[in-house]
Amino acid sequence: MHGWTGTILKVDLTVGRIWREEIPAELLHAYLGGRGLGVRLMRDYFRLDPFDPEMPLIFAVGPLCGTPAPTAARLAVVSRSPLTGTICDCSAGGRFAWRLKAAGLDALFITGQSPTPVALAIDGDSAELLPADTLWGMEVKESVHALAGHGSVATIGPAGENGVLFANIIMGEGNSVGRGGLGAVMGAKRLKAVTVDGAGIVSLADAERFEHARRDVMRLFSASPVIFGELGIARFGTPALVDLMRQRRMAPTENFRKTVFPASGNYSGPAILRDYQAKNDGCFGCPIQCKKSTPQGEHLPEYESVSHFGALNGISSLAAIVKANTICNDLGMDTITAAATLSAWGEIRGRFPSAEEVPALLRAAAGRYGDGGLLSLGSRRLTEQLGRPDLSMSVKGLELPAYDPRGAYGMALAYCTSNRGGCHLRAYPISHEILRKPVPTDRFSFSGKARIIKIAEDTNAAVDSLVACKFSFLGATLEEYAELLSATTGTEFTPQNLKEIGEQIYLTERWYNCENGFTSADDRLPERFYAEPGSSGEGIEVPPIDRARFAEELQKYYRIRGLTPEGTFSDPTYLVRQP
Repeated sequence: MHGWTGTILKVDLTVGRIWREEIPAELLHAYLGGRGLGVRLMRDYFRLDPFDPEMPLIFAVGPLCGTPAPTAARLAVVSRSPLTGTICDCSAGGRFAWRLKAAGLDALFITGQSPTPVALAIDGDSAELLPADTLWGMEVKESVHALAGHGSVATIGPAGENGVLFANIIMGEGNSVGRGGLGAVMGAKRLKAVTVDGAGIVSLADAERFEHARRDVMRLFSASPVIFGELGIARFGTPALVDLMRQRRMAPTENFRKTVFPASGNYSGPAILRDYQAKNDGCFGCPIQCKKSTPQGEHLPEYESVSHFGALNGISSLAAIVKANTICNDLGMDTITAAATLSAWGEIRGRFPSAEEVPALLRAAAGRYGDGGLLSLGSRRLTEQLGRPDLSMSVKGLELPAYDPRGAYGMALAYCTSNRGGCHLRAYPISHEILRKPVPTDRFSFSGKARIIKIAEDTNAAVDSLVACKFSFLGATLEEYAELLSATTGTEFTPQNLKEIGEQIYLTERWYNCENGFTSADDRLPERFYAEPGSSGEGIEVPPIDRARFAEELQKYYRIRGLTPEGTFSDPTYLVRQP
């Protein structure tokens, strides 16, 4: 078999059993890997509570991982989110994914709950559980250092150990399995870390064809002004978006009450480069290197983090934002939910936290003491307990990222139809609505957006299953990656094939959510966006979203998807008929 290894490592932490099984080839062809394979492997478990010991935590790589395919040294982690209750996958890059594939594995499937803290160590064909009592309580960097002799590390920090609902999993190089609280699922299993080393090589079915396709991808990357342009993400990282969001008047400010933050220039891409002498960093083998670090190796925040610890909380100090980002990375917490929860809490109490207060509040949240007891629950539960559920700027319980939906109506729809909750990456209509020149005027229109979002969701589900980086598709297209996949595996794939696979993955996730009680009532934005305008000015009007027009486009989306007006499935046998 080319591309895939056809092998899954299963671990039962309750009894300490570890064994390998074959993955049927038809499942790999039908779901590819990464997100898709993980979602398929959840079929018998998706109804379980996220903290049920038998709830799986699944690490899955894609068929391009281990090859020279650009941005493909990635994996997806899949489970059910304790923050939202939705099916949840998160993608992360780094050497861990590469080495998991080199250990002969397409997936790692972990169930059970260890009686004491452990670390799972995979070394080629062998795997064992190591005692981790001395690691329990360590911050991420300490754990990574302690386990460095075992290869690549994926670990949780104190937040995951303490069950913080937005705890994440951090790879040794600093890449984050960020959203939805999968670090808390790992902590509930008393699994402190997974290490992996391997020396296997992925064979290509057609090396000459592969190299031709790879060169095409690299040529398109080089020609992309968004990737390698003067103001692109290769130079400034994702904070290159800060100034653009300011110009579009869609930067979430003070818990989304406003959409412009006058001091945002303090933490723009150029400001970070200037003030921190930022150097290029990024995922293993990636030619883009969009992440940035200080010369001393401290990871600098990405766009969502600088914007939410900045504008969303009314903080203008870049140093304070960098410190908040580092604390979240050390303790193992999602920066988007952490900052958004602070912001919702700040609006309720009538005062957003100051730059000086944030570090102590983040540590309290990770430790679940003092005010952190509430903050550790995420914004939806916090606002419910404080009697102001309207102030949680979330969809399905997942806090919205740093694109105000009043400024891009495709993004507004995408937040609501996303299966994991308020996420921009499920459809990511940024190219269509935000990056185009001249400034797109249809960003304030719902016309045609239902079909655009449906196609984008299917495409991105396939991308997340390959597993490739979204930023690749700011230059290349699914056509080039279908060619890379065909050359790797020896099985012919076309862009249309991949979109059909993506559609199947999306609908499987939606089925799981519907079976767990999600309906069209969960496919809606917080009331603020329908009732309050954004910050108009400079010739740009940012009105509230038209509720009736949004509902009309949502119904159109359901029809295109073949769903009922309630957003559910008319065919009760849908899942049974899938591979």
